[in-house]
Amino acid sequence: MDLDLEKYLLDHIDPEDEVLRELDRYTHLHVLRSRMLSGHLQGSVLKMLCRMIQPADILEIGTFTGYSAISMARGMDQYGHIHTIEINDELESLIRRFIAKAGLEHQITLHIGNALDIIPTLPGPFDLVFMDGDKRQYPEYYEAVFPKIKPGGYLLADNILWDGKVARPGMPDDAYTKGIMDFNDRVRDDERVEKTILPLRDGLLLIRKK
Repeated sequence: MDLDLEKYLLDHIDPEDEVLRELDRYTHLHVLRSRMLSGHLQGSVLKMLCRMIQPADILEIGTFTGYSAISMARGMDQYGHIHTIEINDELESLIRRFIAKAGLEHQITLHIGNALDIIPTLPGPFDLVFMDGDKRQYPEYYEAVFPKIKPGGYLLADNILWDGKVARPGMPDDAYTKGIMDFNDRVRDDERVEKTILPLRDGLLLIRKK
């Protein structure tokens, strides 16, 4: 996105939460692949979607440093709950520190490990699933979480445009692009769901289970 346009957008939405601003800065200064952070614009969209959907239970696949989880929790009822899964155990103390700073220890449960191992152990059902983990495993995540989504519930999948690689002609040349393309095609052909795409940042696929 053009930087001037992005600044205009950020100037015309609610200001960034103080804890999230601190987390954003810390992540960019100290954490590898900081561009994976959701950021203020996407965080505000996730918060607003939670205001609209009013989920009681959320599952997040791919916590990273916790920005999106905190953003969604800010949009939930005080009794709502988020289960979030992160595979990188080196991020655990950072995630827990900022969840505590946000005062959300009672609303966010962090799980460290492989999502495909953890998902079957979670109770569900979930009103909302936010998928932002390993792009190579998007098709497997989809099959694993689908039975745990309530009828009428939602799944949001991030990065489904993958820097435009999904629209390039020919076969994908890497496993990440292939995983996303396979997932996108699977959702397109799945008659159990309604779906649309927001071209926000790197693409957000909105899926509603019928």
